[in-house]
Amino acid sequence: MKYIILSLFSLLAFNICAQVRGIVKDNTGEPVPGANIFWLTTGQGVTTKEDGSFSIYKPAKEHMLVVSFIGFRNDTIHVSGKNDELDIVLQDGVELNEISVVRRKMGTMKIRNSVLNEDIITSAELSRAACCNLGESFVTNPSVDVSYSDAATGAKQIKLLGLSGTYVQMLTENIPNYRGAASPYRLGYVPGPWMQSIQVSKGTSSVKNGYEAITGQINVEFKKPQLPEADWVFANLFASSTNRYEANADATLKVSKRWSTSLLAHYENETKAHDGNNDGFVDIPQVEQYNIWNRWAYMGDHYVFQAGFKALSESRNSGQTHHGNMLASDLYKVGIDTERYELFTKNAYIFNKEKNTNLALILSATWHNQDALYGKKLYNVDQTNLYASLMFETELNKQNSISAGLSFNYDAFDQHYRLENDAEGLLRKAFDKEAVPGAYVQYTLNLNDQWMFMAGLRGDYSSEHGFFMTPRAHLKYNPNEYVHFRLSAGKGYRTNHVLAENNYLLSSSRKVAIAQNLDMEEAWNYGASVATYIPIFGKTLNVNAEYYYTNFLKQVIVDMDSNPHEVSFYNLDGRSYSHVFQIEASYPFFKGFTLTGAYRLTDVQTTYKGQRMEKPLTSKYKGLLTASYQTPMGIWQFDATLQLNGSGRMPSPYELTDGRLSWERRYGSFEQVSAQITRYFRRWSIYVGGENLTNFKQKNPIIDASNPWGDNFDSTMIWGPVHGAKAYIGVRFNLARN
Repeated sequence: MKYIILSLFSLLAFNICAQVRGIVKDNTGEPVPGANIFWLTTGQGVTTKEDGSFSIYKPAKEHMLVVSFIGFRNDTIHVSGKNDELDIVLQDGVELNEISVVRRKMGTMKIRNSVLNEDIITSAELSRAACCNLGESFVTNPSVDVSYSDAATGAKQIKLLGLSGTYVQMLTENIPNYRGAASPYRLGYVPGPWMQSIQVSKGTSSVKNGYEAITGQINVEFKKPQLPEADWVFANLFASSTNRYEANADATLKVSKRWSTSLLAHYENETKAHDGNNDGFVDIPQVEQYNIWNRWAYMGDHYVFQAGFKALSESRNSGQTHHGNMLASDLYKVGIDTERYELFTKNAYIFNKEKNTNLALILSATWHNQDALYGKKLYNVDQTNLYASLMFETELNKQNSISAGLSFNYDAFDQHYRLENDAEGLLRKAFDKEAVPGAYVQYTLNLNDQWMFMAGLRGDYSSEHGFFMTPRAHLKYNPNEYVHFRLSAGKGYRTNHVLAENNYLLSSSRKVAIAQNLDMEEAWNYGASVATYIPIFGKTLNVNAEYYYTNFLKQVIVDMDSNPHEVSFYNLDGRSYSHVFQIEASYPFFKGFTLTGAYRLTDVQTTYKGQRMEKPLTSKYKGLLTASYQTPMGIWQFDATLQLNGSGRMPSPYELTDGRLSWERRYGSFEQVSAQITRYFRRWSIYVGGENLTNFKQKNPIIDASNPWGDNFDSTMIWGPVHGAKAYIGVRFNLARN
């Protein structure tokens, strides 16, 4: 045994000694942090540090080292020695004699040199599934769950760390977005082909973007006209077996050396009402959406400017398709019409590139208008949001950097609503507004990328809830390139806009009870994670393990347990928390083939009027297995994903007149499989695939569907898919700039 152990130590020592080192710079001589360095045939890689340096183990048979970073050409360098030192210059549109350009697509990547626990989902990963919108972008991601909120409207919500998406701060290019009234349907407002990448940060995050992140942040980066790799023209056409059709197109124009602009357009239409379980209700709502965006960019030597205008119009219709001899006017219908307009501008002045000293001003304005009808219940809202952020950043030296800023957020909700299924019922009016000015400071210490510490503190004043402080801290330690440890702790707050964020719950016969003087929600989040990169047989086994604990000090409870014929909103009186443990592993078994597996345990407990129980409609565990294979020439791509969804608790049922329960106390586990095949050509590709290939459907997703005007009707008891297997086909076309 001791000889085996000595041999293993000798092998490890040899691996560590065989290191290729270097530094990556741009053509101005500036270091490029975060660049991807990997071996061409194995995919084993690292990322460059803050000063552009890197160190990577060299397998015996590997000689071609790939360097890639967004905004630059991918470079492939021949490395002959085991301990070579390289000085690499990434070129913008230039090809060097000793460097050949290769095509390499990275999928989901852990940001190794970040003090935060962050993943990047690249455009390559997004293309592994249908990904028609943001809600369909997390099929292959083990951390983020996306599920239906109810069976009538088709509303979907994100769950991160076992908690609903309202506790996840949604950002678009680091601007808080899709808040309040947009929350229930926001996952459908972001077309998949528009996205360049998605950053998922778990646990408490930076204080730069506000105080709202409790379980994490999801930041969407869109295609940018100023990037060298921006296509002249891109188009995507999509059709599914459910009669859903989509068309996406974008075009980029380089007006001059400094100015560029792009136009992005999206159209979708679910043209047919489907009732696969014959309960008389539509399984998939008919959605027609128009979405258009024009953005501009000016890239100066010291001054950078971006601006854009976006407009969306969506019509969402669902409800009863038929019921006996009922007149069309007597059917239970759901109709939601939305108009949304966004305007933003970013301005940055760079004082010193060497020390990354800059001052930035971000301004955005959003108008969101929604008219919703649920049977005879009504909820119409006009939301106005104004946001401003002034940020200053500088590096004091190689080890110390600081960021400070001011922010302002304003929300106004003009609401008209009727909470009873009575066309002659009381029509209520309410106008809610909140103005929150704030300031923050954040300090980062970096000791040779081995120890990293980031601490931030912000203070904000809410016109509704007064002054509050948000402290957050992160610690990262990596003794070598193979093991990274992270710890985090911090607070988060959010104002709960009950009807705006939960109006989909009106699609039931439940009465709505809203307590007075609801608190601002407040929670602590603690996290610990370890990421390991283990060289095995010339390839790298990536293993990540993490644990997060969220503890609410104040919370607005959504109670569907205390009274099965009512949904009530009131302040927490007791404990509310979540524990989440997840482990994930990925390994490229052979050239072009990668297998990823993940398993997550979740324990979410909340106190409902004195009784602490599992949070309903939350699975106890989730398993994920994804396989991806690309042929050596990159012509064919094969992807498959298996999801294992665990069981959970249902809201408390009641007894029917015959003694049976209205629904089961718990729901069972189920599996889902999705797959896609892609064929690449020079300027276009075609893909075919299927979702929910196990054809699993929740039985009787709508309670008392035959009597929607009665006291027992409820479409919110959703824990699984409401429709069966779906096939799709799509075509992508791009006219590249180079």
